[in-house]
Amino acid sequence: MELCGWVHARRDHGGVTFIDLRDTSGLVQIVFNPETSRGAHDAAQDLRAEYCVRVSGQVRARREGTLNPKLATGEIEVAADSLELLSSAETPPFQIDDLQETDELLRLRYRYLDLRRERMQSNLKLRHAIISSIRRFFDSEGFVEVETPMLTRATPEGARDYLVPARVHPGSFYALPQSPQLFKQLLMVAGLDRYYQIARCFRDEDLRADRQPDFTQLDMEMSFVEAEDVLEITERMFTQVWREVMGVELDPFPRLTFAEAMERYGTDKPDLRYGMELSDLSPAFAGSAIKIFRSVLEGGGSIKAIVLPGGAGLGRKELDGLVDEARALGAGGLIWVAVTSEGLKSPLAKLFTDQEKAGLLQSSSAGEGDLVLIVADARDRVVYKVLGALRTRLAQRFSLIPDTDPSTAEAWRFAWIVDFPWFDYNDEANQWDPIHHPFTGVVEDTLQYLETDRSKVLSKSYDITLNGWELASGSIRIHDVSMQQRMFDALGISKQEAEEKFGFLLDAFRFGPPPHGGIAPGIDRIVALAAGEGNIREVIAFPKTQSAGDPLTGAPTPVDEDQLRALHLRSTISPQFNANSGSNRGKNEEGSGERP
Repeated sequence: MELCGWVHARRDHGGVTFIDLRDTSGLVQIVFNPETSRGAHDAAQDLRAEYCVRVSGQVRARREGTLNPKLATGEIEVAADSLELLSSAETPPFQIDDLQETDELLRLRYRYLDLRRERMQSNLKLRHAIISSIRRFFDSEGFVEVETPMLTRATPEGARDYLVPARVHPGSFYALPQSPQLFKQLLMVAGLDRYYQIARCFRDEDLRADRQPDFTQLDMEMSFVEAEDVLEITERMFTQVWREVMGVELDPFPRLTFAEAMERYGTDKPDLRYGMELSDLSPAFAGSAIKIFRSVLEGGGSIKAIVLPGGAGLGRKELDGLVDEARALGAGGLIWVAVTSEGLKSPLAKLFTDQEKAGLLQSSSAGEGDLVLIVADARDRVVYKVLGALRTRLAQRFSLIPDTDPSTAEAWRFAWIVDFPWFDYNDEANQWDPIHHPFTGVVEDTLQYLETDRSKVLSKSYDITLNGWELASGSIRIHDVSMQQRMFDALGISKQEAEEKFGFLLDAFRFGPPPHGGIAPGIDRIVALAAGEGNIREVIAFPKTQSAGDPLTGAPTPVDEDQLRALHLRSTISPQFNANSGSNRGKNEEGSGERP
């Protein structure tokens, strides 16, 4: 047989030379024995790591005692009778080995070498398999895949747009799409009632582990549907993908209202693989003489807690560290209570009445050896934010997330989050801001509060989460022109401003738009979770760094004055050293869905 690939490793044993040959399918051992082929054996002496070669020979079983159970090919080897050197290689900047930890910036600088590793090859193949399964599902359901423009106009969707200067229209700019949102609604007006697309999207926003400036989402829209229809088909799609690609039969996805998710987990993307749910201590401390509790409750706030199992043994330094974390998250402080065999230990223990102690233990369900962490604040959002974040961090820090077999449904805790508020109060600006885009539908029973009490207005939106990550956001859209104008009025968007920003969509809505809705799961996040990765950069072939730079190509870089002049542009930045450009690339510092 004939094999082509790269030299992964070379070993010499008593006149016989062995190499591990690597290609996209894995590793296989090649044996160069002078008794089999003197020419091939002699040529193998010059081989080094990452040389690209072609080998022909006979496949045979390995001798007893030389089997390698760690390799899929560990029971066989190839006895070489010819060797052709296709190209040589310099010593790589890091070892092409999944067992070696390598600086991420170096990996991205030499991404083409990083992608030779088995783990990265596996991730890209998994991505392909997931996308292929998604396409098969929607094709079978009568959806039509349509590509929408990459060069469009800037519209307010929550994040900054990437702008592209238009050479033939001096002073004007295209925008790269944050999502195909408006175009897919136009497709519904056009009568294409089942649309989907594997869409490239762009957002100029601060990055983190689950964000990239350019990312990929599954975009889907349907006409003549209610929220239940979108949820049903999306859940079936995920069920099919996990069945086909992961070999797992998922359980039905539980549904939590936004209010329930916040009340129980402190977040709208809860990880359901473990407990540590929030408990309400407000009744236990009603009428308390403790100043902080009394003032919070009198101000309409709440007192809530989480329990860290077995945390009572933490030292004072660790407890002080938790207090500092809570303050960094926005809390005024954090009250800890250790439940010991001798009673409750806490900086406030002497102030607790016997009734309050009993109420605390009963409400929190804390037992001996546990640590109760309490946050009290006049603003519920602060309480939820702090305890929700601490719940996630402590579960990871103290290994409280069950190590479940990924081939079982228990490892994949999907959930729907429904009944989101339409507005969120902005304390700094002293105003109500939209949580979603301005075309999100309103739950009819709450529409009466649009002009009177926006805290009670619910949206026809929904999210899908998996193991603490938001995978998708979607909604039923407003399709009635008068209702849309009412929402613009509520947002302070004048008719003139609405016409300037959304005129083409509003014009289309004059011609019988159907009721419609959809959802947009983030492909990168789906693949990262399926691959067991904690960062979406690990499942993207050529990602950007956390500072939106590309160490491989050096992008972004300054451009020549001639190029700027052709675009009728002038830079306000004086020429200077650019850390992303040219030979300095190696020195550079380091989705989902429709809702940013």
